[in-house]
Amino acid sequence: MYTAKGQLDREALIRQYLPLVRRLASHMLAKLPPNVELDDLVQVGMIGLTEALSRYEASQGVQFETFATQRIRGAMLDELRSGDWMSRGARKGQKDIERAIHRLEQSLGRAPLESEIAQEMGMELQEYQQLLGKVRGTQLLYLEDLSRGQGRASDGDDFLDRYLVDQQADPASLLRSQRLRGALVQAIEQLPEREQQMMGMYYEHDMNLKEIAAVLGVTESRICQLHSQAIARLRAKMRAH
Repeated sequence: MYTAKGQLDREALIRQYLPLVRRLASHMLAKLPPNVELDDLVQVGMIGLTEALSRYEASQGVQFETFATQRIRGAMLDELRSGDWMSRGARKGQKDIERAIHRLEQSLGRAPLESEIAQEMGMELQEYQQLLGKVRGTQLLYLEDLSRGQGRASDGDDFLDRYLVDQQADPASLLRSQRLRGALVQAIEQLPEREQQMMGMYYEHDMNLKEIAAVLGVTESRICQLHSQAIARLRAKMRAH
């Protein structure tokens, strides 16, 4: 879009891509704790969109929407990194669930049942399910995983440092990235059937938690619990890669 003077009409482009900002913010919000507000993410995303408009060059060979999406997400992640968006208690709960799942997988040789995970953590099933709801922010990529240049984490959560690559990655880095994707696909295939189905709807078909709940005939809070548990299973498996 251009003005009568042949310049980019920034205001028109911002209006055009506002739905993209809101869509990215909504999708990210589904993986974050309740204290993160949609409007805050949208506001930060708009800053990323504005930066994209300033820096985009068609000669780079990348479509503007692709370029803008990276800038918008990057701005949101930077904002989340800079704030205390997840309490220490929630973060500890996530780690405890992952470790319990890992121990049970080693001893049982299979994916543990929800009740077995609760027992391993010394909790009643209802108490464990409440914890899953509280750690709604559980996600495959923790924000600290996305930080570049960090050393080895004390609890072994450094596997992403070995696989996350940028667009200008060298062939060896790209190969490691492909290995990660292959390992992740294999890990997803080993999830319990319902969790595997839920993950497919969420990530492949871009359905939100409410839509998935309607399809599976359960509450949205239950889908939130299953999502947290599925991601904990995946992270437990990916530690070995």
